[in-house]
Amino acid sequence: MKTTAIKKLKQKVAAGDTAFGMWVTLESPSITEMAVSLGLDWIVIDAEHGQLDWQEVAGHIRATVRSDTVALVRLTEHNISLVKRALDIGADGVIVPWVETAEQLRELVAFAHYPPAGLRGIGAERATAWGQCIPQHIADANENILVVPMIESVRGGQNIGEMVNVKGVEMFVLGPADYSSSAGFAGQWQGPGIGEQLLQIKNTIAAAGKCCGVIATSEVNLLERRDQGFGMIGLGSDCGFLIRGLHTMLATAGRDRKMDASLTPRAELAEAAPLARPPESFRPDRLEVMNDFGRGNKIEIQPGVVFEALVGAHNGAKGLTTGIVRFAPGVKLAYHIHPTTESIVLLEGSAVVDVEGRRYRLSPLDNVVIPPGVPHGVENLSAERETRLHVTFPTATPSRELLEPIYPKRQMPDDSLGPRTPGLERVNRISSADRSDAGQGATFIDFFNDTLMPGVEMSGGYGLFQPGGRLPAHVHDFDESICIVAGTATCIVEGRRYSMSGYSTALEPRGRVHYFVNETTEPMAMVWVYAGPQPQRIVVDEQNATTDGNPWQ
Repeated sequence: MKTTAIKKLKQKVAAGDTAFGMWVTLESPSITEMAVSLGLDWIVIDAEHGQLDWQEVAGHIRATVRSDTVALVRLTEHNISLVKRALDIGADGVIVPWVETAEQLRELVAFAHYPPAGLRGIGAERATAWGQCIPQHIADANENILVVPMIESVRGGQNIGEMVNVKGVEMFVLGPADYSSSAGFAGQWQGPGIGEQLLQIKNTIAAAGKCCGVIATSEVNLLERRDQGFGMIGLGSDCGFLIRGLHTMLATAGRDRKMDASLTPRAELAEAAPLARPPESFRPDRLEVMNDFGRGNKIEIQPGVVFEALVGAHNGAKGLTTGIVRFAPGVKLAYHIHPTTESIVLLEGSAVVDVEGRRYRLSPLDNVVIPPGVPHGVENLSAERETRLHVTFPTATPSRELLEPIYPKRQMPDDSLGPRTPGLERVNRISSADRSDAGQGATFIDFFNDTLMPGVEMSGGYGLFQPGGRLPAHVHDFDESICIVAGTATCIVEGRRYSMSGYSTALEPRGRVHYFVNETTEPMAMVWVYAGPQPQRIVVDEQNATTDGNPWQ
């Protein structure tokens, strides 16, 4: 146990500073040595999930010796033997998952303290310098040892008002994914309304003068969590950093791919058999809405710039706004930022997207994705012709903040893909982007998703359908917007048929069985966007897309 490091961490968060750390899940102590060398305030050695054994845990603890990096061990469960063993091998504290009541928390504090204050037995191990410093360690441990409960369930959140009054506990950590699961949103990092609940829990903890921690999901989210007042922020996990780096480099090399739970390379995976019907949990609460270009909600953003929302709050979309922006000849859209990601696709005309002074000239169907808070503007380069852009926001209520253009201008090469730096823009060139088969005669390009841009709130891309090309009948666990940018498409939703062309845009609500088919003799193309971070679909039996086979009637 490193008493000095523990005291510094407590002083730091008590002063209102943010303490940054990371989760360690892999075996090599070199990982922890890197964290120590980079000056992280804390690490969590994760013995709850994964394959770390006690020898490997001890190796990570040893890597923090004579440093100011606090070493916490996350245990598998609420258990006195586990608490005692982690502390005896030298951990500075323990993190205990799924703590739900003040009674459980008081018991954990007792497990971590020596009598008469608690129930911890005395061992001649690393913590006591193998029995040579027992009196010193007992005094230091009882005063400084860290017991950190994880609030990972709705019940734990409901009882936080009592738990913050438990003596001997100064720090709490939230587990958004498990909390979401306990609220009925399994598999989601933060289900609907969960973010607000977690902030209320954090506020209760802070009001009691104690520290609340959470793991950031991206660079942008890290800044957001800091602004929200979290005192301990996890930068991520070792395996997460490795995978993110691999994705970035593979994407640059044109070799990136998605991972599958089987760990089998995606190219070797067979298409899953269609489900007989969609899961009952996908039952939709709205009908589809077909929106003709020219009839959407229009707003003049500034003179000469008009945004027409085709999918958004006005027609019941959830977590999504898409539409067409029309630029009069020669008009420049003022520099601004958004609180969410924005996607821009050039449909017609000539445009430059200016991001912090980096100027990207777009060809038709080129795409620029701009993360939250990144300053940018758009310019119609033509003095004679109107320019049209397809834009997307992962919210039903987009907003912006105007800024002064303070960045020196730098013209980027016409084939530039952007800096490919986390937290900055991504540029997709239609001429060179990777393509994949999405169905019979249908080729898709992924412009953005959580794999290509970790932390992005939505996913989307471009689809090209040859004559006769089509998708299988399918459903999504989120709303979808589909804008027809070339040719004529037939959209079939549970037997209802729609002909779409000329930027007409479909809002397909979560759970509606649908597919698109090109029934003409000319190619058809679309820009599609999902209100979810990955382009996931569930293929169902074709009968579900017919009037008689409609699974929801």
